[in-house]
Amino acid sequence: MKHYNITVSGRVQGVFYRASTKEKAESLKIIGWVKNRSDGTVYIEAEGPRESLDELIDWCKQGPSQARVENVHFEVGEVVGFERFEVRR
Repeated sequence: MKHYNITVSGRVQGVFYRASTKEKAESLKIIGWVKNRSDGTVYIEAEGPRESLDELIDWCKQGPSQARVENVHFEVGEVVGFERFEVRR
Protein backbone atom coordinates (compact mmCIF):
# COMPACT_ATOMS: atom_id res chain seq x y z
CA MET A 1 0.00 0.00 0.00
CA LYS A 2 1.24 3.48 -0.96
CA HIS A 3 0.17 7.01 0.02
CA TYR A 4 0.19 9.92 -2.43
CA ASN A 5 -0.30 13.61 -1.64
CA ILE A 6 -1.72 15.14 -4.83
CA THR A 7 -2.27 18.81 -5.71
CA VAL A 8 -4.27 19.66 -8.83
CA SER A 9 -4.29 23.19 -10.25
CA GLY A 10 -6.21 24.91 -13.04
CA ARG A 11 -9.96 25.36 -13.30
CA VAL A 12 -10.71 22.59 -10.82
CA GLN A 13 -13.17 24.16 -8.38
CA GLY A 14 -16.87 24.49 -9.11
CA VAL A 15 -16.70 21.75 -11.78
CA PHE A 16 -17.54 18.66 -9.64
CA TYR A 17 -13.85 17.76 -9.35
CA ARG A 18 -14.15 16.54 -5.75
CA ALA A 19 -17.26 14.43 -6.33
CA SER A 20 -15.77 12.97 -9.51
CA THR A 21 -12.50 12.20 -7.71
CA LYS A 22 -14.41 10.34 -4.99
CA GLU A 23 -16.26 8.31 -7.61
CA LYS A 24 -13.02 7.46 -9.46
CA ALA A 25 -11.16 6.62 -6.25
CA GLU A 26 -13.92 4.30 -5.06
CA SER A 27 -13.94 2.51 -8.42
CA LEU A 28 -10.18 1.93 -8.00
CA LYS A 29 -10.58 0.78 -4.34
CA ILE A 30 -8.55 3.81 -3.16
CA ILE A 31 -9.09 5.30 0.30
CA GLY A 32 -8.37 8.84 1.51
CA TRP A 33 -9.93 12.25 0.95
CA VAL A 34 -10.21 15.25 -1.36
CA LYS A 35 -10.81 18.94 -0.60
CA ASN A 36 -10.76 22.38 -2.19
CA ARG A 37 -8.03 24.73 -0.99
CA SER A 38 -8.38 28.48 -0.62
CA ASP A 39 -5.69 29.01 -3.30
CA GLY A 40 -7.99 27.46 -5.93
CA THR A 41 -6.30 24.06 -6.05
CA VAL A 42 -7.74 20.66 -5.18
CA TYR A 43 -5.77 18.58 -2.67
CA ILE A 44 -6.03 14.79 -2.42
CA GLU A 45 -4.57 12.27 -0.01
CA ALA A 46 -4.96 8.81 -1.47
CA GLU A 47 -3.91 5.31 -0.40
CA GLY A 48 -3.94 2.04 -2.26
CA PRO A 49 -1.87 -0.17 -4.55
CA ARG A 50 0.67 1.80 -6.62
CA GLU A 51 -0.98 0.76 -9.90
CA SER A 52 -4.35 2.12 -8.71
CA LEU A 53 -2.77 5.36 -7.50
CA ASP A 54 -1.00 5.81 -10.84
CA GLU A 55 -4.34 5.31 -12.58
CA LEU A 56 -5.86 7.98 -10.32
CA ILE A 57 -3.00 10.37 -11.21
CA ASP A 58 -3.69 9.78 -14.91
CA TRP A 59 -7.38 10.52 -14.33
CA CYS A 60 -6.53 13.67 -12.33
CA LYS A 61 -4.70 15.08 -15.38
CA GLN A 62 -8.09 15.23 -17.15
CA GLY A 63 -10.64 15.32 -14.35
CA PRO A 64 -14.35 15.77 -15.03
CA SER A 65 -15.46 17.24 -18.36
CA GLN A 66 -15.85 20.83 -17.08
CA ALA A 67 -12.34 20.94 -15.54
CA ARG A 68 -9.30 22.50 -17.20
CA VAL A 69 -6.33 20.92 -15.43
CA GLU A 70 -3.05 22.82 -15.72
CA ASN A 71 -0.84 20.81 -13.39
CA VAL A 72 -0.88 17.67 -11.23
CA HIS A 73 1.86 17.42 -8.61
CA PHE A 74 2.21 14.41 -6.34
CA GLU A 75 4.62 13.04 -3.81
CA VAL A 76 4.77 9.89 -1.73
CA GLY A 77 3.69 10.29 1.89
CA GLU A 78 3.30 8.15 4.98
CA VAL A 79 0.47 5.60 4.97
CA VAL A 80 -2.28 6.71 7.36
CA GLY A 81 -4.80 3.86 7.00
CA PHE A 82 -7.99 5.70 6.06
CA GLU A 83 -11.28 3.80 6.29
CA ARG A 84 -12.90 5.08 3.08
CA PHE A 85 -12.66 7.87 0.52
CA GLU A 86 -14.44 11.11 1.42
CA VAL A 87 -14.97 14.68 0.29
CA ARG A 88 -13.81 17.15 2.91
CA ARG A 89 -14.97 20.76 3.21
